[in-house]
Amino acid sequence: MKTAVLHDYFENAEGGGRLALLLAKELQADLIYGFKATSHIFSADFPSLKNQFPLSRNITIPLLRQCLLGYAFSHKTALLSTYDKVIYSGWYSPLAVKNSSHKGLNVYYCHTPPRFIYDQKEFYFSQLPFCYRPLLKSFIRYLQPRYEDALAKMDVIITNSENVRKRIQKFLGMDAVVVFPPCNVDRYSWRGCEEYYLSTARLDPLKRVDLIVKAFVKMPEKKLIVASGGSEMSKLKKLAHGCNNIIFTDWVEEEYLLELIGNAIATIYIPKDEDFGLSPIESMAAGKPVIGVEEGGLCETILDGRTGILISSPPGEDDIVGAVRGMTVQKAQSMRYSCEEHAAKFRKEIFLNKMKTFVQKRF
Repeated sequence: MKTAVLHDYFENAEGGGRLALLLAKELQADLIYGFKATSHIFSADFPSLKNQFPLSRNITIPLLRQCLLGYAFSHKTALLSTYDKVIYSGWYSPLAVKNSSHKGLNVYYCHTPPRFIYDQKEFYFSQLPFCYRPLLKSFIRYLQPRYEDALAKMDVIITNSENVRKRIQKFLGMDAVVVFPPCNVDRYSWRGCEEYYLSTARLDPLKRVDLIVKAFVKMPEKKLIVASGGSEMSKLKKLAHGCNNIIFTDWVEEEYLLELIGNAIATIYIPKDEDFGLSPIESMAAGKPVIGVEEGGLCETILDGRTGILISSPPGEDDIVGAVRGMTVQKAQSMRYSCEEHAAKFRKEIFLNKMKTFVQKRF
């Protein structure tokens, strides 16, 4: 029985790529993907794969990249007809389902429906120069019907949270089964409690790291380390100008990131309506509580008062200030074992057992 895992592309250290790699290795499946960035953080995992097939090139031009990915999965995946079982991950890979064997099994792990088409369309348009907006409209007209048609051909849709399951029901009128994504909890450990708080969210508007930075500008006695990169790096550095208590590391190697998490007082993660949010689980696996926001998937992963603090939505600078000042070293340490116990519920073995049940099942 031949199995394939399809994933859009590998560019950053994002959870969807990690999940696709894990499935490919554990199921001894071939991995088919759009492209892999040079020196990707997961590069060491690729040689262990059974077979891998890149379909496209890493094009950085907005919209052109998306068009080429859509074309690649639609027109360069004739090899899918030779597979008995196929698992799809991402927004563009499902377009390949039309090329799969009609006798085979097609499983879609939906991290979220494309947000630039559905619930966050206005935000994405606002981020584009006016002259590019007609191009995005055209791309949405191209992708949306093909994406929805692809999902209708799936034997089962699996998703990462109740939050996204409701999103799928609302916008697509389809149901999905929730299987929480995996966390390799054994890689994370409590290493100490140094005098800093940690943000690991990508630096883009939807992650709201600017609010975290502004909060720490008001707290010169509290130290913040921002261990990530992204499009808002320059903007955030300007916000923190002259504040010696705020440090930006950009993206760091995984071993150093593990050290930063393991030695922090707590982590802070307040994205807008996050699909699921693996970062809080990783933090809790290291015994570190999370200051989060009462939105989206974080309501399913952070136990308010036991494994962290959920501030009200929408969050403000003063809400973060209050939560940070309340999350003392002593309070953080008192949550350590609750954090570790809760994170264990998201072990990769639990995820794999549930996924194998679906892959082995005939629909």
